[in-house]
Amino acid sequence: MTARPALPRTSREVRLATLPEGLPRPEHFQVVDTPLPRPGAGEVLVRNAYFQVFPALRTLVSGGVEGAPFPGIVPGDPLFGPAVGEVVARPGPAGPPVGAWVSHFLGWREYAVVPAEGCTTLDDGALPDPAAHLSLGSLAYTALTRIAGLRPGETVFVSGGAGATGSMAGQIARLLGAGRVIGSTGSPAKADRMTDGLGYDAVVMRAPEGSFSARLAEAAPEGIDVFVDMVGGEQLQAAVRAARPGARFVLVGTLAGQLSGPGGGATAPVEIDTFQLVVKRITMRGISGLDHPEAHAEWTRRFGGWLRSGEITFPHVRIAGMDNAPRALHELMAGRHLGTVVVET
Repeated sequence: MTARPALPRTSREVRLATLPEGLPRPEHFQVVDTPLPRPGAGEVLVRNAYFQVFPALRTLVSGGVEGAPFPGIVPGDPLFGPAVGEVVARPGPAGPPVGAWVSHFLGWREYAVVPAEGCTTLDDGALPDPAAHLSLGSLAYTALTRIAGLRPGETVFVSGGAGATGSMAGQIARLLGAGRVIGSTGSPAKADRMTDGLGYDAVVMRAPEGSFSARLAEAAPEGIDVFVDMVGGEQLQAAVRAARPGARFVLVGTLAGQLSGPGGGATAPVEIDTFQLVVKRITMRGISGLDHPEAHAEWTRRFGGWLRSGEITFPHVRIAGMDNAPRALHELMAGRHLGTVVVET
């Protein structure tokens, strides 16, 4: 039997150093050494292998949003978010055993003490790559199947189609039988990638000149049936104008507010013509990653099969090292990357 390596005495984690004015930059964070955390009864110690970088951190470091499932982050606090790693210590009988791979929400650190009920044991054979468990495809899948009830032949519009959720949503909509899939982005290079392997038939560019609504109408001349919204703002307004009778809107994110320079990214006001909601009988519902937990296992099974058959890909960027994590967050908010941004510790 091979002996397990001894645990180190310290662990590294990324903390908020100072409150940013506007979008956070690398200098607003610090990577610090801390004593290795010790799990107690009902807890396990996890050595994180990968964690996800996500734009909602902008809102959290600005104090968070009342009623949201996660608290705000103040200077001195470590960041947190989705992570995948291996259990390396379990002092009691509760929780996954040593050697098991788990997912949890205490990323941005090398070692995390996680309550047994706060981690999910991963099936070794479910996905060919452990980092793929950080895909936001489950959120897109839930939005399309549980909330929008996508039907074959329908036209789908996905705002922010090159992001972590959007880069999966286009592919999933295509596999679920959508007749036409339209996305939006602000990068010509991303637009080319979206129509070359990510399921999109057309991409509407976000540009300062001209009307986004007019460009969406050109891409969807017969209107849209389903809208998966990661952005809000003018793109939500345009979707209301382009909606067909009975259209279903699923609100997933608010990047227009989170990534704007002014303010704290905690609000995303937009003016909507509610007369159009009534006349067109549009339904509009918000969703979070905590909704419909039964859909996650279903998604994982289908995702694994689609990955192995080559019917779907997991667009992502891996950035090596804790020291580079603050830069990864800054680059994500600047729109530098396509798909999910993953830090490999």
